[in-house]
Amino acid sequence: MAELCNRKHAFAVCNGSAALELAVRALGIGPDDEVIMPTFTIISCALAVVKSGATPVYVDADPLTWNMRVEDIEPLITERTKAIMAVHIYGLTVDMDPLLEIANKYNLKVIEDAAEVIGQTYKGKPCGSFGDISTLSFYPNKHITTGEGGMVLVNDDHLGEKCKSLRNLCFGKKDRFYHEDIGWNFRMSNLQAAVGVAQLERISQTIQKKKEIGEVYQAALSNQGNFDLPLKSTSYCDNIYWVFGIVSKDNDKDAKWWMRELAQKGIGTRPFFYPMHKQPCLESKNTKRPNLPNAEKLAASGFYLPSGITITEGQIEKIVSLIDS
Repeated sequence: MAELCNRKHAFAVCNGSAALELAVRALGIGPDDEVIMPTFTIISCALAVVKSGATPVYVDADPLTWNMRVEDIEPLITERTKAIMAVHIYGLTVDMDPLLEIANKYNLKVIEDAAEVIGQTYKGKPCGSFGDISTLSFYPNKHITTGEGGMVLVNDDHLGEKCKSLRNLCFGKKDRFYHEDIGWNFRMSNLQAAVGVAQLERISQTIQKKKEIGEVYQAALSNQGNFDLPLKSTSYCDNIYWVFGIVSKDNDKDAKWWMRELAQKGIGTRPFFYPMHKQPCLESKNTKRPNLPNAEKLAASGFYLPSGITITEGQIEKIVSLIDS
């Protein structure tokens, strides 16, 4: 994985949430710190920040790419800002160059969550290679899966040693049971790792299959007027369609309406993320109560269609016909 992501060090952990918690801790983020991050993402990203005692500061989603609006980051920076968390969403990447420029300008750390884009590139550079520390997830729906699992990737030797120690209870180097810091038992099992190695050997084929699935959906849905489809590409990457998401254009037929309709026809779907700034469990950490309408629209109107790598073109065509019926 270090070779795939062009990193010097890679440390396997038990899941992607653990990878995020370890990354936040390894960078020294804690109470009184703020971390700028997208509101449209999985809750694991925000929980890693909150559990450290720091405060997440949320950025709205771009309505086309569904990734965080990088142009909104700089006005949110304060004297408490410690890091930016860049989370690549649903197969397209965050626009990393301007994000990294902002981080360098203000001397901020960058955490890159590349869980949903394993095998993707940004301007030809592999995702998982950007910023101070990158995290991956190997959950069953990811391009590489170990059932449960994750990884932390770094270039800095000192930071790498910190990550390695934190994931293994901070055992002492000279005296194993003498602990100078508090860590976790976040290790990945050998059985999981064996599955991951086999998955990694097929990553190119997996990415190609996901692209083909996305292209079939794009062609089949291109003439309908009910949904906004995912972007095929941006100036910095082509979509690898981790999932194939669609967004309802009809305010009277939101995601829940479409998902019920499709469920009655035997088609399973999944909802988009619910924004972090609207999560009840995070209200006490959400002091600024931002208005982030793009993420709220995506959460209300977006869902994704079956797109596992075993799906056939005929099955996709049947799904599309049922959407239109």
